[in-house]
Amino acid sequence: MPKSFLIDTSRCTACRGCQIACKEWHELPANKTTQFGWGSHQNPQDLNPNNYKLVRFSEHLEDGEIRWNFFPDQCRHCEIAPCKETGDLYHEGAILQDEKTGAILFTDGTTAFSAEQFEEIREACPYNIPRRNEETGLMAKCTMCNDRVHKGLLPSCVKACPTGTMNFGEREDMLKLAEKRLAAVRERFPEAMLADPEDVNVIYLLTDKPENYHGFAVAEAPAGMDRKQFLARLAGPVTKMTENA
Repeated sequence: MPKSFLIDTSRCTACRGCQIACKEWHELPANKTTQFGWGSHQNPQDLNPNNYKLVRFSEHLEDGEIRWNFFPDQCRHCEIAPCKETGDLYHEGAILQDEKTGAILFTDGTTAFSAEQFEEIREACPYNIPRRNEETGLMAKCTMCNDRVHKGLLPSCVKACPTGTMNFGEREDMLKLAEKRLAAVRERFPEAMLADPEDVNVIYLLTDKPENYHGFAVAEAPAGMDRKQFLARLAGPVTKMTENA
């Protein structure tokens, strides 16, 4: 059975312990960054090849008061991953899915993708996650700390989280925990929801509307189509092309 995260944003204080732990475990180099925005401590500005995880800061007015939402952004490790489906059209095996954990993994083989092919892969992702090192051509994102998980350890971000925001375990257990936490959180935040829980192995509990967190917090579907249909449509053309090959 695959593994899953539950990221409970109701408990996130934006300490960025998860972001730092991820960077340290993967021994990723520093980025040259500058502070941006009024009152925001989000840094860097976006995911990049040296940051697989980024705590996003978002503020908006609600009933005349400022509300802050924190969103620890990372790869969702989709059950059916559009990035892998698209990548397999060009270089099968460059993007893998671990059968035991469900982790979607970018291998060294991703250097074979051209810049144009990478853009197709990135555009296929409804969460805007894949990034590419322009110098090496290597694609990069969260790995689910697959090496740690196979040794019975928690992902580094979960291990470092001091508030219970980051949770990890068997998918069935995480779904049960998600429903339990959702019921509790809705007593205070009636609009609380789980983001695409049927389709991904990184399940977010949101206390606010998705658009008040991040433009890619959920897989946004066109009008008249639910998210499940939308995700199926993303993979559909890929599957059809593979069958006709």
